[in-house]
Amino acid sequence: MSMAVIGMIAGMALGFAGYFGGFGAFLLVAALGAVGFVAGRFLDGDLEPGDFLRGRDSRRR
Repeated sequence: MSMAVIGMIAGMALGFAGYFGGFGAFLLVAALGAVGFVAGRFLDGDLEPGDFLRGRDSRRR
């Protein structure tokens, strides 16, 4: 499935949530979509848990 089709499906889901459920439902669907996207990237191996948990190195120059 191409990224354009996935984007269209996500946009339609957000549109339905916004129309039928209001702005709160729109935000909930958008937030859960973002969580699903990040989880998918972890499962694909594109992200590592250390990418989010690693602290900033303040000694860098």
